[in-house]
Amino acid sequence: MRRFIGDKAFYKSVLVLLIPIIIQQFITSFVSLLDNIMVGSLGTEAISAASIANQVMMVFALAVFGGLSGASIFGAQFYGKGDMDGMRHTFRVKMYFGVLVSLAAVLIYLVFGESFIASFLKGESNGGDLDLTLRSGCNYLYIMLWGLPPFALVQVYAGTLRESGETRAPMFAGICAILTNLFGNWVLIFGNLGAPELGVEGAAIATVISRYVELAIVTVHAHRHTEKYTFLAGAYKSLYVPGKLIARISRTAAPLLVNEILWSLGMTFINQFYSSRGLNAVAALNITGTAWNLFCVIMFAMGSAVSIMVGQRLGAGKMAEARDVDRKLIFLTEVIHVVIGLGMILASPLVPQLYNVGEDVRELTRRLLIIAGCALPIHSFAHVTYFTIRSGGRTVITFFFDAVYTWTITVLLAFCLTRFTDWDIVLVYMCVQFIDIVKVVIGLIMLRSDFWARNVVND
Repeated sequence: MRRFIGDKAFYKSVLVLLIPIIIQQFITSFVSLLDNIMVGSLGTEAISAASIANQVMMVFALAVFGGLSGASIFGAQFYGKGDMDGMRHTFRVKMYFGVLVSLAAVLIYLVFGESFIASFLKGESNGGDLDLTLRSGCNYLYIMLWGLPPFALVQVYAGTLRESGETRAPMFAGICAILTNLFGNWVLIFGNLGAPELGVEGAAIATVISRYVELAIVTVHAHRHTEKYTFLAGAYKSLYVPGKLIARISRTAAPLLVNEILWSLGMTFINQFYSSRGLNAVAALNITGTAWNLFCVIMFAMGSAVSIMVGQRLGAGKMAEARDVDRKLIFLTEVIHVVIGLGMILASPLVPQLYNVGEDVRELTRRLLIIAGCALPIHSFAHVTYFTIRSGGRTVITFFFDAVYTWTITVLLAFCLTRFTDWDIVLVYMCVQFIDIVKVVIGLIMLRSDFWARNVVND
């Protein structure tokens, strides 16, 4: 067991890194839950509209994450090596990518947004108004487009700061944005303080405002402390990046970018398949997904911990230490998520009561939450395995492990069960959640081989 359990110094270093990330992500997910409840108070159509629009925009969010992740591998290893010029060039590559992908996403959603949302509304109405849901979803999406550029730029800055071990500043900016969003929701959704009552559109406006607040805070902090973040000193005096580095980052980042786009499209298709079971299923899955994000904050943070702690050691050439740290982080992740999974099961009767939805939606949500809680340890293991393989730059392998697996196994299973059986959504959801046991087995085999541990920043 000594191979899996660290000493006090190890856990102290993990906590120092994780606590700010966990606090930020917990508050983000908790406020998202409150946001969801506020929108849900407007009825099933409103919550379904926001859910579908956010599902459509998830493709953009994960494309940003995937493209920046490839560069982040270099950022973490450059920092571990002490190469600030390398960090500066990597930051510029991220900026180029963030701007370009935001502009492309805005254009795509303007042209195809309504069609994307309509594709989720082909199931039974279950007494709801599908036309109202479509109109509300489109209005929500078009407002949210204003928030895509600041979202991408925040990821550039916050990710770069975290690669250097700085997690408190992104946490503070995120908390300010979250509080802004929550206050804006209260004012604009319900028309408080003399503001117009805008409903779903008000929620979108509040989110957009909060993203600009977050961007302003994180950029001002970063550029006021260039003595600490020396890689940002003179970052905009030149936009030059060595062609060789661009090529190396592109080769590493391309599989991650494609992976995240395909994975997010896969999740979007799965939810579209689920929607064939009716508007009640859309609402219940949205509530389940929001609660899932709240219970998964530590899982998401552990992925960041693996990227940073393991990546820095790989960059410094400490291969044996990187493997040891990774093994202990994965074991810690699993122990934690067995407990969190049980907590999710215990909370399953309580969460649906927070929403102004029908009793049938509440019961459906309760059953889905129980399944999600049971499957949580499976997904947490797959999550940290993905980040382990990625930390050593094995991005082609991560592409097969994540996107290819999703499309050939998970998406195909969801398609077959929703199109060729009359199973209800609970049974379909359970099968799709637990099929990732196969992914866990594949991950165990790859982790034991240690092929992932390599340095990508040495010439």
